[in-house]
Amino acid sequence: MEYQELMNRAIEASKNSYSPYSKFAVGACLITETGKIYSGCNFENSSFGLTICAERNAIGSAIADGERRIKSIAIYSPNQKHCYPCGACRQVLNEFKSESGLDVITEGDNELEVAPISFLLPEGFNL
Repeated sequence: MEYQELMNRAIEASKNSYSPYSKFAVGACLITETGKIYSGCNFENSSFGLTICAERNAIGSAIADGERRIKSIAIYSPNQKHCYPCGACRQVLNEFKSESGLDVITEGDNELEVAPISFLLPEGFNL
């Protein structure tokens, strides 16, 4: 699957965001090593610590389906370009990266931008 198709699905997922407090909608779409695709959106809670990011929502769906290795993830917000994952999501992505790594795709100023998770989380750890 091409990066643009992942981004298109992330855009669609962002439309389902439940973000009444921050007004910051986010959608994510990932592809696993086996070629399965999962989408997620952020959803907030009035107890802010219970908020779930779009990336972890999509990853949770993949895990629930038995997947463990992610090749790529597209992240989109209508609120800003270059919507990179938060620190917690970077660590979770690092935990489930494929053997060859994991590409993080964001909307750039004129085209998609791709960064490896190792760039976004240098010295990330796994046990």
